[in-house]
Amino acid sequence: MAVASLSLAGCAGLGASKPPPTYDLTTPQKVARAGTTRGQLLVAEATALSPFDSDKIVVRPAAGQVAAMSDAQWSDRLPKVVQARMVQAFENANLLRAVGRPGDHIAADYDLLMDIRSFQIAAAGPVAEVEISVKIVSDSNGHIAAARIFRASVPAAATQGAAAVAALDAAFAKVATDIVLWTTKVI
Repeated sequence: MAVASLSLAGCAGLGASKPPPTYDLTTPQKVARAGTTRGQLLVAEATALSPFDSDKIVVRPAAGQVAAMSDAQWSDRLPKVVQARMVQAFENANLLRAVGRPGDHIAADYDLLMDIRSFQIAAAGPVAEVEISVKIVSDSNGHIAAARIFRASVPAAATQGAAAVAALDAAFAKVATDIVLWTTKVI
């Protein structure tokens, strides 16, 4: 699975440091499931605690410790990147009548609410860990139709740089695919 790396041309003056390479998550292209549902879905921006609510890529050097990669960053705040890639994953799956974000003027049947619980490289291993809590909420009455926690762990070749980001991307792809399949079964 390829990880997109964006090159940033910083305003480098004398003594200015070069910004770290910027990475993006890739979107699962194919989701194997027969049939479609007639539902329309809004994917809200994910919520997350401070370490994950930024463009920093999180590394856990030891239990209870949080650090940011010094040689890599996300292309935007992680919750926005996850939202954008989830919308694309649903579009690529082509299993819903329509999918969009709040403000897209879609008369949604359901809202997909996500909370990023973990999106990090654990130095012990090292391993990429992604955990996202998901709720499907009826747009008409606000009742939770279903809720579930999705997790994936993928061995990482390193705790920094492109190899670490590739493992995070692979773990996210597993979680995103599982979310698409589960959601389209529920609605």
